[in-house]
Amino acid sequence: MELAIQAEALGKTYPKGVRALDGVGFTVETGTVFGLLGPNGAGKSTTVKILTTLTVPDEGRALVAGHDVVRSPHAVRRAIGVVGQKHGVDPDATGRENLQLQGDFHGIPSRKLRARIADLLYRFDLAESANRLVRTYSGGMQRRLDVAMGLINEPHVLFLDEPTTGLDPEARADMWTAIERLAHEEGVTVLLTTHYLEEADRLASRLAIVDRGRVVAAGTPEELKSELRGDTLVVELASSVNGRALEAIERVDGVRETILDGRVLRARADEGARAVPAVLAALEAAGVPVAAATVSRPSLDDVYLRHAGRTFEEAER
Repeated sequence: MELAIQAEALGKTYPKGVRALDGVGFTVETGTVFGLLGPNGAGKSTTVKILTTLTVPDEGRALVAGHDVVRSPHAVRRAIGVVGQKHGVDPDATGRENLQLQGDFHGIPSRKLRARIADLLYRFDLAESANRLVRTYSGGMQRRLDVAMGLINEPHVLFLDEPTTGLDPEARADMWTAIERLAHEEGVTVLLTTHYLEEADRLASRLAIVDRGRVVAAGTPEELKSELRGDTLVVELASSVNGRALEAIERVDGVRETILDGRVLRARADEGARAVPAVLAALEAAGVPVAAATVSRPSLDDVYLRHAGRTFEEAER
């Protein structure tokens, strides 16, 4: 399979010794959606800055669309589209004018650009509002316009940096559908950074989980989840307690990988449904009151917990 992106042992240190990237490496196959999943500050945005030639790595090497990001930055820029975390639209221009300006920037001939703008406005459901000022658009409409602008030059690789942050659930679902179509119907390679577990699980055919500047796990979402044997057991305690809770649950047969985070006790169990009564009995015998208990199949949060040693929620905090 042809590779659209190759990142090898990327390292980046900012002033005062802040190590943003520490040997990040992964590959992205052409025509797929690849997810960089991690909490804020994990190194996702720095990785994107290197791959889009906005900064250079201190160590390592990267190729995008076959071009070295350091040796051939202009060739990389011609081959990519970029949608940053913040809106790149001009609120005092219309949707059509924003696309026109972006196309002019890329030097697209007038006739071809008019056809491209019409196609993008239709594809992202912006045709009826094309001549309205962008300041009158909803957040979801502005984000769709952002993506349309990133596609104006028909890029081989599209970078989407946290594309659904701040969107309401309906707008987020619409954006997910648009991203899926880009890869599945048009063959655009998409690199998506996100801190939404559900987003990565739904969109990414492969993903890399990043924590503290390192890739701690990589593979398809199903591969990563299938590595975790058994079920996830989550027990919400009625009050904060000392180590009695961990001591009690660790004595239950078939229960392992126990972690206590505040009032939430997490563990893995070979047969979760059968383990729950034994776990509740053990906690009751230890004098640990329980508010609720749930059992579920492994999730990407569980994958993150296994490889990073903390929950995704804890890392976000």
